[in-house]
Amino acid sequence: MVITKKSLSRRTVLRGLGATIALPLLDGMVPALTAAPQPVRRLGAVYVPNGMSMPFWTPQAEGNLVLSPILAPLAPVRDRVLVLSGMSNKDALPLLNEGDGDHSRAQTAFLTGAHAHKATGKSATLNAGVSMDQIVARQLEKETQLASLELSLESNDLVGQCEDGYGCAYSATIAWRDATTPLPMEANPRAVFEHLFGAADSTEREVRLRRLRRDSSLLDSVAEELASLRRTLGRGDRSKLARYLDSVRDIERRIQIAETQRDRQFPEVMQPAGVPARFEDYAGLMFDLLAVAYQADLTRVGTFLFGREKSVRTYPEIGVADPHHPTSHHLNVPARLERLSKINTFHVQLLGRFLEKLGSIPDGDGSLLDHSMIVYGAGMSNSNAHIPADLPILLAGGGAGRVKGGRHVRLHADTPMANLHLTLVDKMGIAAERFADSTSGLTVLSEV
Repeated sequence: MVITKKSLSRRTVLRGLGATIALPLLDGMVPALTAAPQPVRRLGAVYVPNGMSMPFWTPQAEGNLVLSPILAPLAPVRDRVLVLSGMSNKDALPLLNEGDGDHSRAQTAFLTGAHAHKATGKSATLNAGVSMDQIVARQLEKETQLASLELSLESNDLVGQCEDGYGCAYSATIAWRDATTPLPMEANPRAVFEHLFGAADSTEREVRLRRLRRDSSLLDSVAEELASLRRTLGRGDRSKLARYLDSVRDIERRIQIAETQRDRQFPEVMQPAGVPARFEDYAGLMFDLLAVAYQADLTRVGTFLFGREKSVRTYPEIGVADPHHPTSHHLNVPARLERLSKINTFHVQLLGRFLEKLGSIPDGDGSLLDHSMIVYGAGMSNSNAHIPADLPILLAGGGAGRVKGGRHVRLHADTPMANLHLTLVDKMGIAAERFADSTSGLTVLSEV
């Protein structure tokens, strides 16, 4: 990083017609004759539904990470990937006489380590627990525009009952503000873009929306202020700013293209109007929105839901025409396990592109990937048996020097996943003695 004589505020923004464009960390934001600032740490959690094809997920050996077939797409970022085997979520198991509801319990427990209680009688009251991401978000909310960002690739209702008497909210989100308050996850890219870059206090919102309908760019409204800012920046910062704004403009363009297809029909799974026709493009667009939110320090906490439990999305683009949930009930038949592994591999491929994107974005003396910790996995392992033990979990990113990747670590059997969450909260700089059913932290993340 180049230390400059002049210094821009870290909170410098560009304001235009109903737009507020936050900026990434520029060299010009570091005051002269001061040490480079401590890197900002980001936290993310990405959830995939319906378990995993475990024979194709688990690396064969411990120690140096040899990527399994499902994890193979992560080769470009292998040294930033830590695979953790052996963790369990016992609170995803049914209580006595509780009956079915494995999917709802597995998804809810993923970040909360809490048991999802079924509605009783006429009561639709939800009862789970605060999620790990929200513990961090509460502490960091004064530092950023948004305390956290919750994204989903399926439209989800928080109301009503879905699986065997469990509230739909249990499968609609992985983020819980407290035991009774699930956070809605946004599935519409336009709504996310407006949330990130629209000025909430603007009185000109309808004018801005009319401009967007004419395929104009939100960035056009800040052109004058942008030109003025560029004149104050050094060559390196001008280049960095240009790449960031190109990313924002590209995201906006892709949203506009998707919105021209709003009348098409979606098979099998409900989708919001205005999402890209191909799932691959949809996921890439939403991941890019999260990357930009991290880059501009709009938030430091994000959760991402590939799909709700019991999702029946189909994947014809990879040769799997059967719905996801029935495919996950493989009966241990090799051909069915292989079909499920195709879906799992496709998801990891999309994750890998996101991680590569983070690795390509400069952030202080490293990259966004260097300074992030992204948990990825499912709430059950063997999806055929709905087992919430030996969960398929990986942690990606360097955690600003706090995580050592390129390894496969097998923990003691039934290590609470809450131990991982407690450790991540600590590595985000937040003191906590316990989380859910945690028994200790995980020193293996950094080998310290």
